[in-house]
Order: sequence, then C-alpha cells, then structure tokens
Amino acid sequence: MHTTRPLTSERARRLSLPALLLRLESAAILIGAIALYADAGWSWLAFVGLLIAPDISLLALAVNDRLGAVLYDVVHNYSLPVALGVVSLLADASLGVQIATVWIAHIGMDRLIGYGLRYPSNSKETHLQRL
Repeated sequence: MHTTRPLTSERARRLSLPALLLRLESAAILIGAIALYADAGWSWLAFVGLLIAPDISLLALAVNDRLGAVLYDVVHNYSLPVALGVVSLLADASLGVQIATVWIAHIGMDRLIGYGLRYPSNSKETHLQRL
C-alpha cells in the first residue's frame, strides 16, 4: 500500500513555483555558459579545472562560519564574473572571458543542485532554502 508523504513546510518550499523557476533559470545559465564555452573552442581540461576553482572559497569556513559565508557569497554571485566578462570583452582579453564563462557556469551548476548564497549567522543555511 502506497502512502503519500505529508507536505511539510520544508517540502512545500522545495516544490514551490519560485524554487522550480530558480532551478530552471540556473539550468539555462549553466547550459548557456557551456554552449558559449564550446563555441569559443577553449580547452575542456581547463573548463574542468576552472569549474571547481570558485569552491576554494570554502576553505574560509575553516577560519570561521561568518568569514566562510561572506567569502563564499562574494565568489558565488554573478556580479564579479559578469563584470570580468564585460571588461574582458571590451579589452579583447580572451582569458578573462574564458574564466568568466566558466565561473558563471559554476554558479549556475551550484544553484541548479540547490546551493545558494549563505547567511553569515548560519553558513549551512542558504537563500534557496528560505524560498
């Protein structure tokens, strides 16, 4: 006999339209960044190496949760990679565009699987969990 799980507030948030739309948006960003990267013909080995680079910011959690959350959030929002990409495009600096593209892919990937920006008061809680 199959029973359905009760719809807890946590489960309801995960199944909400905003949560679904944010995941779809993240998937679109990830796929778009990968497509741009492929179109540019850059090295896939470099892609893998650069893809994990933003997570070096997690080492700050070893110092303390607050610093870890702040550094993680600075590295895991779109402002810096978009700024790097725009400046690099204007300067015709291919390496900067490459790094920005993979950085954006990393953030899209993280958000797609549920990792969001962290709160300094509790670095294990993310903005996606509050939706």
